[in-house]
Parts: sequence; C-alpha cells; structure tokens
Amino acid sequence: MAKRLGRGIEALIPVQENDEVEKINLKRLSTNPYQPRKVFTEEAIHELSQSIKTYGILQPLIVREAVDGYEIVAGERRFRAAKAANLKEVPAIIKKLTDHEMMEFALIENLQREDLNPVEEAFAYQKLMDELNYTQEELSKRVGKSRPHIANHIRLLNLPKTVLDHIADGKLSMGHGRALLGLKKKQQLAEIVNRTIREQLSVRQLEKTIQTLNVPRETISKKVSPQLRKREKQLQQKFNTNVTIKRGKSKGKIEIEFLTDEDLERILQLLQKEQT
Repeated sequence: MAKRLGRGIEALIPVQENDEVEKINLKRLSTNPYQPRKVFTEEAIHELSQSIKTYGILQPLIVREAVDGYEIVAGERRFRAAKAANLKEVPAIIKKLTDHEMMEFALIENLQREDLNPVEEAFAYQKLMDELNYTQEELSKRVGKSRPHIANHIRLLNLPKTVLDHIADGKLSMGHGRALLGLKKKQQLAEIVNRTIREQLSVRQLEKTIQTLNVPRETISKKVSPQLRKREKQLQQKFNTNVTIKRGKSKGKIEIEFLTDEDLERILQLLQKEQT
C-alpha cells in the first residue's frame, strides 16, 4: 500500500511500504538540475545544520539514479545542511523517475512549499508551461493557485533582468514590479527604480509617481480654467489617483485612472459612499 510523506514533493511521489531507506554518501549525490530555487540563505542552512547535529535527518531525501551516483529529487536544503554539519552520508529513498517527472516534481514541490521568491516562482510557472505544455488554467489546477495569481507572476518576466534581480533579493516587492510594468516611457525605468530603492517608496507612492509620468503635461487642455484645475486636484487627492477633467464645446468628461482590479474596486467603493 502506498503512503505519502510530508508536504511538497514527498506528498506528490507515492512511497511504497516496501521502499527501503538507504544510507548514501554525500559525495555520490548531485543537485536537481530542474531545481527552480536559486537562493538558499546561509542563515537557514546553518539553523537546519544545527538541528541535524542534534536530532539527525528526520525525513529521508528522495533521489533517483544518475550516470554517476544519484540526483536529488527532494531535499536539497537537507543535503546542504548535512554538508554544513559535516555528515558523511544521508538517509534516502531511491525512486525511478523520468526527466519530465523530475522536472514537474521539482517545480511543484517548491511552489507548494512557497519557498520561492516572486521571480523564481514566475520562472517556475513559465517553465512548466513551456516544457510540459500546460495552459495557465491547467497549471492553476495542478499547483493549486488561481489563474490571475499565475498570470501576474508571469507578467513580471517582461521586466528587465536588473529589475528582476532587485525583486529576487527583496529590494523591490512584487507590487513594485507590477507598478513598474505600467510605466509608458521605458527609458525612465532605471531612474524610477533607483529612486524607489533609494527613497524606499511604497507601492502606492510608486504607482502615483508612474501615473504622473504617464500623463504628458502638454496634453492637458490649455482651456481648462484654474477652477477646473483646482477641482482636478481635489479629485486626485480624494481618489488617490490621476484624474483629468476635459471640457469640450458642448460637453465634458472626467477620467479617473486605475491600475488593477483592486484599484478599480477601491475607487468604486469611494463613489458608492458619495451616493449614500
């Protein structure tokens, strides 16, 4: 009868009652070539190595046979911590897996554990779609994430590598990245990114800055009276977004900008409050 171990990949790979836990020399182990996680903090590895010194490795690694030794399917963090703890060997269960299974399990394990930063997560989604021909809808069901969640992460990959690096190392958040995607004049991107990091702008502050940059001053009608400009400013402060009042010969219109569905919902709620 099959049983399942823990979370993540161990919850995906059925482990049989007769599967044996073997001791494998660390020198015979190599990392998973499909591992999406690129950042392993020294602090986390050190903490785990101290625990291993005290209690040992409580959960065996999952590995598959390779040309020369074994490749780690699940447990790279335990492997790194075991090396830091100066162990010679680790407990492991050997499974027969194809390259596609190896890739899928490696990516989904990390996604389920939520160990990845937003950029690693985005690349993991893209790789699953490219290599295994998943649609966003299929991928959503497979990894247990909403389709908008997946789409928003994949959109980040349209940003330059320098910006992605800042998101990966935590200098910018995913919210900052989504806001930067809305900048129309891409030549201003580097300056805005540097300012955001230097001044530690919030996502909302960055959104307001980008909204201002996206509205050329020369496009604002010179016919707008000082009174209407004052009203514009009042509305901008009220809705916390760019508002433009345009007056024609016989009629006019008010334009209220929004960036996301959440932003639109926020503005609609403010409008509803005015009506009550």
